[in-house]
Amino acid sequence: MDLSFDITKQTLIWLFIVAFLLHDLEEIIAVEYWIKKNKEKVLRRVPASIQATLDKKLTLSSSQFAVAVLLELIISIPFTYVAAEHGKLFVFLAINALFFLHVFTHVGQSLYLKMYTPGVVSAVLVTLPYSAYLFYKLMTWELVTIKQILFSIPVGLLVIPIVLIGHELGRRIVPYTEK
Repeated sequence: MDLSFDITKQTLIWLFIVAFLLHDLEEIIAVEYWIKKNKEKVLRRVPASIQATLDKKLTLSSSQFAVAVLLELIISIPFTYVAAEHGKLFVFLAINALFFLHVFTHVGQSLYLKMYTPGVVSAVLVTLPYSAYLFYKLMTWELVTIKQILFSIPVGLLVIPIVLIGHELGRRIVPYTEK
C-alpha cells in the first residue's frame, strides 16, 4: 500500500493557517486555567528581578489572549495569500521562521519550569513538524534557500511588537476578572 502523496505549494502554504490555529487554540484553551493554577509556582521559580513584571503579565484571561491571536491571524492571512497565490514568499517565510523559533520558547519554558506550559504540546506535535516540512519542501522545490530563511528571521522579529500590541488590546477590550 503506497501512502506517499504529493502536496502542492499552495496547499502547504495555506496549511500554515491550520497549524497556527491548532497551536494557538491550545494556548487559548489552557492559558487562563494554567495561570490561575501555576502563577505562584512560576513566580517562585523565576529570578527576583523579573518577578514584578511577570506578575503583571500573569493576569491574562483566555478571551484576552484570543484577541492577540485574532490580530496575528488577521495579519498572517494576507501574507499567506500572497505567498500561496502569487509566489511572494519573503514575509510569509519571515512569519514562519518566527513560528518555528517559537517552538523553542515553549520547550524552554517547560524545561525551565519543569512543567507543562500552554502551547508546548502543539508546538512540538504541530508547529515543529509543519515548519520543518515547509522549509524542507520550499528548499526542495528551489523556491527558497537556507540563506533566505535565515535572512528572514530578523524580519520575522518585527511580528513581536504586533503580538505585544495584541495582548495589550486584549487587556483593554476584555476586562480581566478574578474568579
